[in-house]
Amino acid sequence: MSDVIFSVFPMENFIDLGLYQFGWEQCDPSHSFGPAARNHYLFHYCLSGTGVLYAHNAKGESIPYQVKSGQGFLLFPGQICTYIADHELPWEYAWIEFDGLRAKETVELTGLSLNQPIYKARYKDIAEEMKSELLYIVNHKDKSPFHLIGHLYLFLDSFVRSASSVPIGKEDSVRDFYIKEAISFIEQNFQNDISVEDIAAACGLNRSYFGKIFRESIGKTPQEFLISYRMTKATELLKLTELSVADIGNVVGYPNQLHFSRAFKNVYQVSPRQWRYQHGGGKKAR
Repeated sequence: MSDVIFSVFPMENFIDLGLYQFGWEQCDPSHSFGPAARNHYLFHYCLSGTGVLYAHNAKGESIPYQVKSGQGFLLFPGQICTYIADHELPWEYAWIEFDGLRAKETVELTGLSLNQPIYKARYKDIAEEMKSELLYIVNHKDKSPFHLIGHLYLFLDSFVRSASSVPIGKEDSVRDFYIKEAISFIEQNFQNDISVEDIAAACGLNRSYFGKIFRESIGKTPQEFLISYRMTKATELLKLTELSVADIGNVVGYPNQLHFSRAFKNVYQVSPRQWRYQHGGGKKAR
């Protein structure tokens, strides 16, 4: 006989996000469940061992997935599935069934879908938080409904943050992620002949939308920020090195010295040579 803990949540008054049932099981070899479909979202996390999930995708095709320790699978409402423990190394898993008005929105943040139901943690430390919250719920069924719902939120928070391809921080802002990606791309490529289109493409966004969110977040257009970044790097080189103005212009992405000098003067109101002289850079202005 399999060892099982099974609990049904006592209240259905939580509209945004609610629990339905949860549990834990150390399965016998080749133990199977299904084919069956649930009315709500059902997540299984494999604690040890391995097994196979057969789940219908968006086209209604039954697809096999091997699931091992540290992974999991999310079943969607109405999705037909069967799951079978390995014959030699049967899985031990914990599960939680949830739903609510915010459930679909929450699940979408994980990146999981009918066509991709397998959970693979991108962030191991956050996955440990998720595992702890799941096991806490399983092992504290006698706590008040409000207490358990609180831990459901904590579970879902770590579930989303550990699974999502977009890191979700305290601000919970995908926009912040794109801005950081853009700035990182500029830092690594400012010396090359890059355009706003290149930066937007590196973030996976179209130029118009990218330009809008960048200006709203930074207060400058992407082009203004790129120029400002290049000029800041240029001042560092003017002050700390003896490189010629032409060489410095080339280093910061301006192979044409005239274009570099114009851009520099637009920002600092003086030429690169004058700036170097005023700030004591190099042994002599070049």
